[in-house]
Amino acid sequence: MSTNSSELKQVTIYTDGACTGNPGPGGYGVVLLCGQHRKELSGGFRLTTNNRMEMMAAIVGLQSLKGKCAVTVYSDSQYVVEAIEKGWAARWKANGWKRNKKEKAVNPDLWDQLLTLCSQHEVKFQWVRGHSGVPENERCDRLAVAAASQTDLPVDEGYENREEEVSNLSLLELEC
Repeated sequence: MSTNSSELKQVTIYTDGACTGNPGPGGYGVVLLCGQHRKELSGGFRLTTNNRMEMMAAIVGLQSLKGKCAVTVYSDSQYVVEAIEKGWAARWKANGWKRNKKEKAVNPDLWDQLLTLCSQHEVKFQWVRGHSGVPENERCDRLAVAAASQTDLPVDEGYENREEEVSNLSLLELEC
C-alpha cells in the first residue's frame, strides 16, 4: 500500500557546507525541523571540498530520519539542488557515473548515497540564497564553519582516496 504524502511526517531540513580553502578542511551543518521539534547536526573532514560538504549536509540530514517522510531540503548550493531536481545525478548514475561520453561525474560516492536516501523519502530540494538572512540557513553556515575549524578532523575517504587515484594515474601517465 502506498503512502499519501499528506499522511507522511513533514520535515524541513536546512543544510550548508563550508571549506577553508577548496580543497581544505571542511564542515557541514544541518538543521532539521518537524513540528515543534528541532535537531542540529554538524561534522567535518580534514581535507575535502565545498561541494562535498554541501552534499554531505543533505546526506546527514536525510540519514537522521527514522521513517519515510515528506521532506523539503533547503540548500544554498545550486549545484546540489539542480543535480537532484533536474535529474542530472540520476542520469550520471544511469550512465555509469559519466556526465557525458568523456567526463566522469565528480563525487559519485556521495551522489549515490544522496540518490538512495531520496528514494526512501518524498524529497524536494529548494534553493535558498546564502547569507541572505534566512535564520536556519545562517545557523547551518555557523555550524559548518565551526565544524571545519575543529582539530583532529577525520579523513574524507571518498575525497582523499580519489585524489590518490588521480595522483597515481598521473604518475603512470608520466612513466609511459
